[in-house]
Amino acid sequence: MPNSTVLVTGARAPVALHLARLLHGAGRRVILADSPAHPIAAASTACALYRRLPPPRFAPDAYAEAVEALVRTEGVELVIPTCEEVFYLGQLWRDRVMPARLFAPDMELLARVHDKHALIRLAESLDLAVPETTLLQSRHDLQAVRDRSRELVLKPVWSRFASHVLLRPPPEELDVISPSPEMPWVAQRFVAGDEISAYAVALNGKLKALALYRSLYRAGKGAGIYFEPVDDAAARRFVESFVAGTGWTGQISFDLVREKDGRVLPLECNPRAVSGLHFFRDPQHFTDAVLEGGGEVRPDVVAPQTVRLAMWVYGLPAALRSLEIGRFRRAMHEAGELLDWPGDPAPKRAQWRALAEVAGTALRQRIGLAAASTHDIEWNGPLQHQPG
Repeated sequence: MPNSTVLVTGARAPVALHLARLLHGAGRRVILADSPAHPIAAASTACALYRRLPPPRFAPDAYAEAVEALVRTEGVELVIPTCEEVFYLGQLWRDRVMPARLFAPDMELLARVHDKHALIRLAESLDLAVPETTLLQSRHDLQAVRDRSRELVLKPVWSRFASHVLLRPPPEELDVISPSPEMPWVAQRFVAGDEISAYAVALNGKLKALALYRSLYRAGKGAGIYFEPVDDAAARRFVESFVAGTGWTGQISFDLVREKDGRVLPLECNPRAVSGLHFFRDPQHFTDAVLEGGGEVRPDVVAPQTVRLAMWVYGLPAALRSLEIGRFRRAMHEAGELLDWPGDPAPKRAQWRALAEVAGTALRQRIGLAAASTHDIEWNGPLQHQPG
């Protein structure tokens, strides 16, 4: 509905900025909210209002009160999460009668797909191929997989950015972890093949948008910073089957691997936005498809996309270590800057101030930049335990 007010949360993320620009370009009034003081999306001409919120991880009750007050005061009709605050919003919409619609499934399904073991069991129940995955809840469970640890990937059930992952570790390396029922881990067969990331939007189980891509450069082991579009029919079939089988409404993202025989297997799921959103640049077509019940919209960007600042911070050191400076230069030449948007230059400048804020958090908490970027919105399961 044109001229309606949409609240986009997670304003720190480039995907929140991109979503705001798409919605604004299609005639929506877009307000943004998050807990940092200076997120990049707040600087955009697409942002009619930015509201700073309490950190949901550390002040969940205050966060819920602030979100409800904002929704009611501004006449918000639709709330679209972009980061892990989706779980705190899911709890809010479960526990209170809210006057706006949350563009996400119910809390039970959100938690189920974010759980790295429950996701595999859910996909299996939908007759989708999955990698062998074992739930670890004790030292005894850990001992049972010790002899084949070099064939496995071990990771906490609740985690992000490949944090705490043990990739085909020697048996003695398993001694550093202590899985428990409160903070379980999974042991998953290492799947060799081509990594594919998927970003999708669905309405009532029907696919409305899908972008498949691979990350050629990453911030350390985790989040991608350089994205190249790909086309893979098997990956598309997996996403279509999953959203249909779950009746999904909202955004959903997957880490997939395509084996040599063409079979695509899921590794993880994030029920939120990821960088595949940047391959959509037509505001009206995207908004019509995902909010107005129009036909599926296809990506309209074919060039690789990146954030050049992140490439200088993470990509260049990686290129120097691997002696692949030529590849780095070609990548920078071929890619589009995903923060660029006609008539909206301020967010590109604002990324420096936003980076400084994240760096300040990293220094205070003595954690890395990637962990600092989500420190206050992480959702580590119902009991909020930390991996270890």
